[in-house]
Parts: sequence; C-alpha cells; structure tokens
Amino acid sequence: MITLFLDMMYAERGASDNTINAYRRDLEMCETALGKFGQKLPTAGAGHLEALLAAWVKDGLAASTAARRLSSLKQFYKYLQIEGLREDSPAKNLTGPKLGRPLPKIMSEADVDALFEAADGYEAPRDIRTYCQLEILYAGGLRVSELVSIPLAFAGRRDKCLFIKGKGGKERLVPLTGKAVTAIAAWKKLREETLPKNAIAKARAEKFLFPSSSKLGHVTREHFAKTLKALARKANLDASKISPHVLRHAFATHLLARGADLRSVQKLLGHSDISTTQIYTHVLDERLKELVNSTHPLAVKP
Repeated sequence: MITLFLDMMYAERGASDNTINAYRRDLEMCETALGKFGQKLPTAGAGHLEALLAAWVKDGLAASTAARRLSSLKQFYKYLQIEGLREDSPAKNLTGPKLGRPLPKIMSEADVDALFEAADGYEAPRDIRTYCQLEILYAGGLRVSELVSIPLAFAGRRDKCLFIKGKGGKERLVPLTGKAVTAIAAWKKLREETLPKNAIAKARAEKFLFPSSSKLGHVTREHFAKTLKALARKANLDASKISPHVLRHAFATHLLARGADLRSVQKLLGHSDISTTQIYTHVLDERLKELVNSTHPLAVKP
C-alpha cells in the first residue's frame, strides 16, 4: 500500500526523489512501530496512532521529526480515502507537538566574500567547476538539488537567466549576475574533460551542466556539500556552519538587507507561500537587536 501511495505522489504530484524517500522512511517506521501493537498501517485506528505519538514523546523523538511523520501519515490516509480504501482518516484530528520556528542560519557578506576568494584563481577543471557552482548558488539562491541537476540546455540562455524546475515541478526563471554568467562560460569550455569515459555513463551525463559518473549522471548533493565544507576550511571559516542551504539563506537575507522587496525574493527562491520567505525578515530583526544591545551606550551589558 505504501508503494502505491508513493507512486501516486511521484506521478500525479511530481514529488522529487528526496520527498519520496522521506515519505517512505516515515511510513515504514510507522508501520514497524504499529506492528508492535499488532496493527497494520492501512487498518490502524485513531487510538493506535495516539499510542504511536505517545511512544514518540516517551522515546524523546524530536518535535520536528514527530510532526513530519504525522504529516506523512495524514497524507497517506487521505490517499486511502480518495481511492476508496478507507472511509475515515484515523490521523485527521491528531495534532503533533508544537514547533518553535527556528531562525535560519546565515553567513555575513564578509564570510561569503572569503568563500569566493578561497575558490577563485585556480585552473584545474574541478576547481573551476566548484567556483561556477558557488557563483550560481549565491547568485540565484538555488536549492542544492536544483544546482547539481541543472540541464546543460538551460545554462546558455541569451537573457542571462537560468530556467529552474523546483519542488513539485514548479518552474521559475532565476536571473544571473555577470560573474555567474562568466563562470558558466568558463566551466562549459572545460566541461568535456570531466565527462566519464564509460559510453553509457557518458551519454547519461552529457545532458547536465555538472556531469559525473554517479548513477544520477550529475554531481551529487552530498559531493557538493563536502566540497563546500572543504572550501570553508580553506577560507578559515567554521565548516560546521556552512552548507549549500546556508548560502541560500544568505542570498535571501542579503537581498532583503539591501532593499529587495519580499515578493521578489519569494519568486527568486521559488516559495509557494510568502510566509516561508518572511522568516528572513525575522533574521534581520534579530541582527538589529543584537547590534543595538552590543553597541548602544545605554544598553545593559551582561
């Protein structure tokens, strides 16, 4: 039953592989846990799910993880109702633990400059590729999955924009800076040197801007994340605080700090709901508070 649900999410809603895998993990974990109560996922009742929630609390499961699993359950039972496999949803009236919305981690503009300085000035194809990826990531605020899987055909538009297909198959145009356009051109000249030698792998990789011999045909998210952390250490930055998503956060926060309007940033990030983008205004508010408390002559010192 889980497989049928996942097939629907992929075919009808255009869910990404990462989303599908997350649903699969959550639902399989719930099914295993329900098995301890002698129940199965498709036939479980509200009381069984309540016992499941209670067990998560007792085990000290993070509130965010519990909330995500409950969301997966609700989607699963909604699917069963639509398909006529159940009349009710045992998860309908269940509420997960309250979540405090954490502020996103960001980088200062000085730290971003240090990262670029550490990446620039090298001639090896792999270094030029990394610099190109960095320019695109910070210029457009892309998700890492969007960055590594950019099709080659989308990277040479005359309007100096990238065509991005994001979450749920939603499409958007991302304007590029002059430096990013130049970096892409430099990388494309050397790109052929990185193509895998195996004919099948080469054919698969040829359609991506950043090809590799991975099963996906392009550089993996994990590989780029490791490369970024190595670059952070080279720039004398705390690598534990640097990730592709932190650069995405920095992109949004720096734009807002320099006067960009919230709606434009929402479009650039590909957010469906502007409330998701509004979190970056809270980051700016917190930074202003810290500035006043640390520099104002009447501020109370700790």
